[in-house]
Amino acid sequence: MKWTEERQRLLGSDWFEPLPEEVVEQLAAMTQRRRLRDGEFLFARGDAPDGLYCVLSGRIRSGSTSADGKQHLLMQFEPGHWFGEISMFDGLGRTHDGLAVGDTEVLILPRPQFLDLLARRPEIYPHFLKLLCRKLRLAFAYIEDANFEPLSVRVARRLLDLASVYGKTTAHGTLIDVALPQDDLAQMLGASRQAVSKVLKHWESLGWLRLDYRRVVLCEAPALKAVADGDALNQMAGS
Repeated sequence: MKWTEERQRLLGSDWFEPLPEEVVEQLAAMTQRRRLRDGEFLFARGDAPDGLYCVLSGRIRSGSTSADGKQHLLMQFEPGHWFGEISMFDGLGRTHDGLAVGDTEVLILPRPQFLDLLARRPEIYPHFLKLLCRKLRLAFAYIEDANFEPLSVRVARRLLDLASVYGKTTAHGTLIDVALPQDDLAQMLGASRQAVSKVLKHWESLGWLRLDYRRVVLCEAPALKAVADGDALNQMAGS
């Protein structure tokens, strides 16, 4: 069957898996590939949208840099993950920078062809609207956390979010199978590395997680969920 890998990437995502088979075939036929060198921009903040992306190999770091040079990391996209949907749908400039980490290859679903398909198949619009709303709710939750929640709650919630996407079951617990240096986690949370490291080290001493090189294993997910849910006693344990 043609477009075998492209179909796998589409069917492996909740963006496309529920769609009719003929629609997936048409989407797979539209896709293009692009290779990037380490540190090369896939797009810069404000760039006009050219499509939706999926990482095939390597990694894409999505974030922004303030006027005073402070960096904020939004997310690192690993192989199999699709991103870029905001500009894909509203047609406005990219909201963040996207840079390759290591030699990277991405699959591109071009915006003009995708919108043309939607115009011909309007019945699939509700599916994408539901996914966009889900992402919007997640963004609102992050904003609320940053303004109102203590750092222990924010760390626990972000680790659990990452585990829901990148988690793999191991003998010791759930491995967050994505490179996660503490500097990057701190940037995601808008906190200092030292403060985040203090929380992680304390949880490691309690046996709630294990810190390996650039990896985190959640050994006691229920304890972390209690912190994430605002349990007062567990927040004290996470302070």
